Amino acid sequence: MYSWLSEQLRSEFEEVRLLKESPRGSVRLIRHDATGKQFILRRFQGNGEVYHRLLGCSCPHLPLIYEAAEREGENLVIEEFVQGDTLDFLLADALFTPQETRKIVKQLCQGLWVLHSMAAVHRDIKPENVILRGGDAVLIDFDAARLHKPQAEADTQILGTTGFAAPEQYGLGQSDTRTDIYSLGVLMNVLLTGQHPSKRLTEGRLGRVIQRCTQVNPAKRYKDVMYLMEALS
Repeated sequence: MYSWLSEQLRSEFEEVRLLKESPRGSVRLIRHDATGKQFILRRFQGNGEVYHRLLGCSCPHLPLIYEAAEREGENLVIEEFVQGDTLDFLLADALFTPQETRKIVKQLCQGLWVLHSMAAVHRDIKPENVILRGGDAVLIDFDAARLHKPQAEADTQILGTTGFAAPEQYGLGQSDTRTDIYSLGVLMNVLLTGQHPSKRLTEGRLGRVIQRCTQVNPAKRYKDVMYLMEALS
């Protein structure tokens, strides 16, 4: 499948289908020949250090990472196949209620608390990267994630999704845990209104929470996801 992929992997798994492909890499659904169990195989260029941190970490709101390898800047990751629908797929039919939105975002905060405790920042929270598995929201895709380095003044690589990425992701500073809080605020508003908060901010208390999450100055946002969870309770 790939030139540096081990013979063991090639002999034990078969490709089911290509899920996503971009200039940076690809995401494939693969099946284990002996058990029939399905997994996600990620291949991408860049820094895969967050996947290594997540190896063996068990959280209902993050996928299990089984293997992570890197060679000459190319990363290969085998992770849990999370069965469910992405939020962007569900948004095509209907918006979410305030109650549903609170539940989803509080669960994402729980997953991010685990991630942030490892000094990792996701940096690409958006509807496409959240899967609803039954009653659980699961945050996926850590290809843009990085470890926070207190000594750095800015990110070494500009990554993220326009509209959801915080201002500091565009070279204005170094992304940290508050960067993900900004993206969560945008996500909340999109779930409730279908639009970016700069175009149409949801009303009431949730609107005020979103407004604080999406402050341009990170110091004016919630200090961490626990404070955001408390505001949503």
